[in-house]
Amino acid sequence: MSTLIELLIAWGVLTAALIVLLIYRGTLTMQEDDQLFLGDSDAHMAREQVEIMAKVNKLGPLVKVLGTASAVLILTIAGIAVYQQMAQMQQ
Repeated sequence: MSTLIELLIAWGVLTAALIVLLIYRGTLTMQEDDQLFLGDSDAHMAREQVEIMAKVNKLGPLVKVLGTASAVLILTIAGIAVYQQMAQMQQ
């Protein structure tokens, strides 16, 4: 199997994982409220919002890493493809 094909498969898997994380984060933030006006009886709602924000904040660095890795990998793939085409034209 060609190196370029292997890199494209790796990029596809990496990007799919990134998309899944973005969808998951989107579903979490749909449950988040911008403002809560709660009394003492609604403390469980405040606790739920704190838990949701903790999950979203935990996903942030992972989304950044996967996004950066995906971008770097696709740029590397493009560079290799251009190099291979140029080398093929030289022959």
